[in-house]
Amino acid sequence: MKAISPVIATVIIVAVAIAISIAVALWLTGIVGGFTTVENLQITYAYAEKTGTVWNIQLRIENKGTGTATIDQVFVNGKPLDSNAINISLPISINPGQSQSITITLSGTGFSSGQQVEVKLHTASGKEYPKMVTLP
Repeated sequence: MKAISPVIATVIIVAVAIAISIAVALWLTGIVGGFTTVENLQITYAYAEKTGTVWNIQLRIENKGTGTATIDQVFVNGKPLDSNAINISLPISINPGQSQSITITLSGTGFSSGQQVEVKLHTASGKEYPKMVTLP
């Protein structure tokens, strides 16, 4: 009976080592992926309307991620919402797979018809989600 040559034995050992390392990497990825949660907000629609002397901006926000997203600040044209808005209650929490509608009411001063307004949602995890809205 003949023994396996050292070259073939080395190739077999390397192939087995590669297969085991790939299996361990996939297993670890699955474990780590199970413990991490990610928020992923999507603004599915945004529109504005004028009511008397104020502008109402309607936003529909959906959390497509795996973790709860908490909106802790809203910016309008780069300024914190409290300097521009009349009514909104923060923070707003959105669970994974859930949607939330919010209305941002802006005072009529400083805004005009046809103007583009950037609304940016800031979350507790530090992410920002901007959306441009044209005032009618």
